[in-house]
Amino acid sequence: MKPSFLEIAKNFGVSPFRPARGGRSLSVDWTLFFATIPLLCAGLVTMNSFTGDNYFFEKQIIWITAAFLVFFMFSLFDFRFLKRTNVLMALFAIAIAVLIGLFVLNHAVKGARSWLDFGAFSLQPSDPVKILVILILAKYFSRRHVEIAHIKHVLISGFYAFVPFVLVLLQPDFGSAVIIFLIWLGMVMVSGISKKHLAGVFLLGVLAAGLLWSFVFKDYQKDRIMTFIHPLTDIQGAGYNAYQSTIAVGSGETLGKGVGYGTQSRLRFLPEYQTDFIFAAFAEEWGFVGVVILFALFGVIIWRVLAGAILGVSNFEILFGMGVAIMFMSHIMVNVGMNIGLLPVTGTPLPFLSYGGSHLITEFAALGMLQGMRRYNRAAHKDDTTHEFLGI
Repeated sequence: MKPSFLEIAKNFGVSPFRPARGGRSLSVDWTLFFATIPLLCAGLVTMNSFTGDNYFFEKQIIWITAAFLVFFMFSLFDFRFLKRTNVLMALFAIAIAVLIGLFVLNHAVKGARSWLDFGAFSLQPSDPVKILVILILAKYFSRRHVEIAHIKHVLISGFYAFVPFVLVLLQPDFGSAVIIFLIWLGMVMVSGISKKHLAGVFLLGVLAAGLLWSFVFKDYQKDRIMTFIHPLTDIQGAGYNAYQSTIAVGSGETLGKGVGYGTQSRLRFLPEYQTDFIFAAFAEEWGFVGVVILFALFGVIIWRVLAGAILGVSNFEILFGMGVAIMFMSHIMVNVGMNIGLLPVTGTPLPFLSYGGSHLITEFAALGMLQGMRRYNRAAHKDDTTHEFLGI
């Protein structure tokens, strides 16, 4: 049987250094942190109107400040307490209660019950739930990946993702539900699932898609999918956003139209250009060269996350880092895909660029947790790691 990613990672030259003792010293991957700065600036410049009202620009600066505080605060935490099953199950129960509470206590905004309104600000619970799903799957697979070939572990892990997936989908928040599914699928794959079971997963996915289409999806969600298949059939209706987005991306050509000169976004032909379609607005103004630089910065972030994951003290930290990388890659893939017309419009933000506090704080919280784990990632004795790897 081929070795899993975890088996390869544990032989990637990790030195069994002695446990670190002492206070809460700050241990930050500055390459990772500084790679986010140009992305944040790109988002700010793209959403800045330069004239008149700058609501999104000003509020985003506040959210960035809050996200930085969360990042550095989490960098000081010792997250080994999250390895305790009772802690994770308590957090899972709270998260499910909050998601259910959205249907009972919350009023619909644009047809969706996705937000908790606190007056001065709002929170979208589905964003931090993504981190919780990663933590639970990391805990589950960290003790069971050796026997992951057993289909029951695929099904049990699927249950942990399926419950929040359904509750988020019913809000309805199709974009976040897709990300939760991709997180589960990605973590199952890196845990060493067999090819036949992977094929079974895809067959179940096809069956689930059929059931969702028949009994769950609302008419406007079906319209988005049908518009994806035939994008030019309704460019004044359901396909308008995707059509304008592809025009914006294509019109950027090689060097772009220049900052502030994007006609599709600045003249409001492209709706939601500060959030869902910020990639199209950025590509229109910065062109192909700007997009290449953008992807390079995303690549640096993913690389640093994976590099930190490989040096994890145990399987839990390794899998958590892998899950965070999968979360970022899923967001990027889905957002860019819908901006260039390759995927249906799902309302998925682009990491670090799109306006919004919930997703931005969640992203920096995940990175901050990785930094907190980095503080003790070299502290494991080889025997301790071997025991957890073997589940004894």
